[in-house]
Amino acid sequence: MPAADRRAAALLPQGAPNAGIRARIDDVLAGRARALLRADRAALLAGTAPAARAAQDRAAARVAAVPFSAVEYRISEIGEPAPDGRLTVTAGLSHRLRGIDEHPAVLPRRLTFDRTPAGWLLSGDEPDGSAALWDLGETRVAQGERSLVLGLGTAEELAGLAAVADRAVPAVSELWGDGWPGRLLLLSPATEPQFARMLDVTAGSYQGIAAVTVAAGGEPAATPADRVLVNPEAFRGLSDLGRRVVVTHEATHVATRAATRSWTPLWLSEGVADYTGYRGAGRTPKQIAPELGRDVAAGRVPTALPADADFAAGAPGIAQAYEQAWLACEMIANRYGPQRLVRLYREVGAMGDPARLEAVLRAELGLDLPAFTKAWATELVRQLRR
Repeated sequence: MPAADRRAAALLPQGAPNAGIRARIDDVLAGRARALLRADRAALLAGTAPAARAAQDRAAARVAAVPFSAVEYRISEIGEPAPDGRLTVTAGLSHRLRGIDEHPAVLPRRLTFDRTPAGWLLSGDEPDGSAALWDLGETRVAQGERSLVLGLGTAEELAGLAAVADRAVPAVSELWGDGWPGRLLLLSPATEPQFARMLDVTAGSYQGIAAVTVAAGGEPAATPADRVLVNPEAFRGLSDLGRRVVVTHEATHVATRAATRSWTPLWLSEGVADYTGYRGAGRTPKQIAPELGRDVAAGRVPTALPADADFAAGAPGIAQAYEQAWLACEMIANRYGPQRLVRLYREVGAMGDPARLEAVLRAELGLDLPAFTKAWATELVRQLRR
């Protein structure tokens, strides 16, 4: 067996089709990747089974405007050919977007191939988990000075998003510095169910949440591509200030991704994002934290910082959790200066062990966690009872 065939055979799971089938599938997917990169619909259809060409032509139209700078299919498994002449393949669609991605993002895909007189040809390319934006409709593009927006809405909506993103980037860099790409990617489906489909969650799970920052799986795993995914129905209901705050909040997550670790408490990561979003907005604490203000007025004063579970989509009291987090970071910035808040955040990310949070708080603020929590609760009452 030639060396190339031995290598191909070694990649096949036990009992999988022979290396000849693998080589054919590789060829079809390599041609498909080149066609996606060049937005060449004719080339895309050349590797498609005749019965699937109408559907794949529509799929090609949906993805034609996406500005890919690299595309590759990475096969993870090839199933056994079925008696009806169909073959199922799981793969990752590895891709980069021009001007955005330093490293490839990977979307899981489920591919089907039909045996035809011309050999194995693709008959389906579907999401295997989270949907891509172009799986859901014709993708349009708005190019900002500091942003790229891909969406299913109107040109006016996408241009408006790009304008908001272009304002958010310098606002974030002013506080967090230039050690991040300084460019945002926003993905905007047309409906909330589509938003849920892109997150691969149940419809309604993120009702009322205007946007989230998601990290697309890729290589290297430590530096994933960051995407701001907009929930269009919630976003449309916001004021101009609300939209600016939301996008700046999400841009802060992108800018601080390298300093954010699994042990970073959400009260700190969500708090700094809201602090950055509201910074310079001219709003009072009562305007920023209305739910918490009502709780304090009713005598319900929190005695502990919000736990990570309090920020989960749909959690009771999620609005208060965000408001409490904002006020904790606002207090740090007011007492010690905004750059101390930035330094605290980075030191927490670098600590390597959640048990060291106390030591970092003492080093940066001169307070252990109980003392910090007490100061925060006192400040919370002072600010919201004015």
